[in-house]
Amino acid sequence: MKNKIVLTLITLIICFAAFAQPKEVLADKIIAVVGNKIILKSDIDNSIIDMQRQGVDVPADARCLSLEQAMGVKALVLQAEKDSIPVTEEEVDADIDNQIRYFISQYGSKDEVERIAGKSLYQLKEDFKEGFRDRKLATAMRNKIVEGIKITPNEVKAYFEKIPKDSLPYYETEVEVGQIVVFPKASREADEYCIEQLNQYKSLIESGKREFGAVAAINTEDPGSKERGGMYEINRNQKDMDPVWMSKAFTLKEGQISNPFKTRFGYHIIQLVNRMGDDAVVRHILKIPQVTQVELKTGFEKLDSIRAKLIAGTLDFGTAVSRYSDDEASKFTAGMIQGRDGSFLTIDQLDKDLVVKLKDLTVGAFSQPVEYTDERGKKGLRVLYLKTKTTPHRENLKDDYNKIALRAIEQKKEAALEKWFDQKTKGYYVMIDNEYKNCAALKHWIEIANTSAK
Repeated sequence: MKNKIVLTLITLIICFAAFAQPKEVLADKIIAVVGNKIILKSDIDNSIIDMQRQGVDVPADARCLSLEQAMGVKALVLQAEKDSIPVTEEEVDADIDNQIRYFISQYGSKDEVERIAGKSLYQLKEDFKEGFRDRKLATAMRNKIVEGIKITPNEVKAYFEKIPKDSLPYYETEVEVGQIVVFPKASREADEYCIEQLNQYKSLIESGKREFGAVAAINTEDPGSKERGGMYEINRNQKDMDPVWMSKAFTLKEGQISNPFKTRFGYHIIQLVNRMGDDAVVRHILKIPQVTQVELKTGFEKLDSIRAKLIAGTLDFGTAVSRYSDDEASKFTAGMIQGRDGSFLTIDQLDKDLVVKLKDLTVGAFSQPVEYTDERGKKGLRVLYLKTKTTPHRENLKDDYNKIALRAIEQKKEAALEKWFDQKTKGYYVMIDNEYKNCAALKHWIEIANTSAK
């Protein structure tokens, strides 16, 4: 039995089932039962529909695999409830809010999401609750089952040696790169100029001469909202926005424009377009105070001093990041730049400026301070640290131990999960609709169902 509970199929079944409900309600039926938990035909239908909508490759036996995964989740939920694993309404609501924001980002607006779903966001959230609660309980139960599992170097070696040599992956050059970032503080005159500009925009909009969106599209320095005329759809509880900015947005009345205010990104004005409870649509304009060569010189001197200590060995890189870096994101990663698969980055994942600066840097070395511009257009300075660099190679234990160890421990966890399912689920009541009795993926569940029917 292969119950890989956290695979994509599981996520799609639970996250998108309610979103994919057709506008015309068709006859539904129960196609499986695990304990007292039911699975409906529409649950599987909708998971397949939305996999197709999201561009996921749908295998020929997708319905069988989807049902197997759904039954696995129900089994974990049953045990989680029995073990009284706590999941709060607030946690479930937070996950749902994140999912709704994802849909809005994918489809462009709240109205478009509601149009596609054929229901309001409030209805969507209500439809999501049971599925998201199940996912959280299932994940917590899975983690409890595997939490004590560790792996030894000998086990990693044994795992690697079982892999056929012609199946070993080939890796292009990969690097681990860290950075210490300093954003020089602009002068008071530069700050005052930004405030003056924003006050002019505010007066222009409030006089009715220009629309906020039109002014933002031309003048905002926030690349994330420029093409949308400065617009964001936000929720009071989301954690990915600046807290000062969020607080200001929710103090406004509909149509009201704030006075200029400062965040770590620069100076802003915000207009509240509309609000429904904890959800709001806002527009904003960001102006970033310009840094002159005078401020840059001070920043260079600061980084030169830090680099000297790093080279002398009187300061380690992680401590330097914690004490001196102005990049909030990299403080949580000890300064290491992150990619899709953690800190190991291929050349195509690096920005062009970074590739050029790393060209002559040896492993373990620190670059001279260099100017750069972050993804929001803010000018800064940074010292780069080349932690590791690999040459193109076939996977091996010496160069790729950590990657191999991660796969090995996941395999060990999967084996523990399979053992748990084999032991625990035999005591459950299980029913499977005849339509699925020929599914090879459901062999384990069919055996239990046959026993339950006697």
